[in-house]
Amino acid sequence: MRILISGINGFVGRHLVEHLQKAVPDADLHGTVFEPAPARANIVFHKLDLRDADAVTHLIEQVRPDHIYHLAAQASPRLSFSRPWETLENNIRSQLNLILGCLNYQLRPRILITSSAEIYGSVHPDQLPIHEDFPLRPTNPYGVSKVTQDLLGLQYFLSHQMPIVRVRPFNHIGPGQSEGFVATDFARQIARIEAGQQEPRMDVGNLSAQRDFTDVRDVVRAYHLIMEQGVPGAVYNVASGKPYSIQHLLDSVLHHSLVPITVYQDPARMLPIDIPIIQGDASRLNKLTGWEPSIPFETTLLDILNDWRTRVRQV
Repeated sequence: MRILISGINGFVGRHLVEHLQKAVPDADLHGTVFEPAPARANIVFHKLDLRDADAVTHLIEQVRPDHIYHLAAQASPRLSFSRPWETLENNIRSQLNLILGCLNYQLRPRILITSSAEIYGSVHPDQLPIHEDFPLRPTNPYGVSKVTQDLLGLQYFLSHQMPIVRVRPFNHIGPGQSEGFVATDFARQIARIEAGQQEPRMDVGNLSAQRDFTDVRDVVRAYHLIMEQGVPGAVYNVASGKPYSIQHLLDSVLHHSLVPITVYQDPARMLPIDIPIIQGDASRLNKLTGWEPSIPFETTLLDILNDWRTRVRQV
């Protein structure tokens, strides 16, 4: 079994590797990286730009994967407003190159394409929770890029019988996530304040919004189950089904702070469009695999904070 993971050194990729090494220990793991990566046992890294069609085609010829987890992407909705074309080009071209590389060598690996709940856009509260047949109404360029990735996956299943499955993850958080996402930004500020690297004031954005958060370690477990059991051409939400307000998230992580902190709402952190509430329906995934989240929300937040405490001490 040869498994190729695009973006293997990213937030989700690192957790997926850890899961797969336990779940399928005999698998031959390959991964794409944009920057040189330190050697890791039982993983072959391939440094390339996924936007380079020739490089991707050569990669497919070299690896000849049985499974492809396509994770690599520009993943920030906020950043997509300032870099719309970069987001669209990166996310669409990279995926298309992987699919065309497989077709070039007449390979039919199972491919898991990571779309996003951002493609659903703004949903009225009485229409929640969001199921997979809900209309696609993205409210940012990142969401548009994910709509395209999603539908390209469906198109190549229909037109070329590629065994592609699509996943639409809702907000996923956990240790190892980069800056620019709400839980990790709160944890980073607390860790810096505790270490004396920042004044005891936290800058925050909109606290009233509610989001459906799932621990990344539960998310990658869902991805593996979908890769193994998912129906080609189908799409699956990955969600907890439990929306939490950003205020609740903030209060929960502040509860673990070792020092008093003042909270300041910063208008610069507000998005041009901020959807009031998002709640996903993962019943299709549950019926297929029995998957449901296993890690409590509070445990996830404490793990994120402790991860940032370690990172800050290493600076």
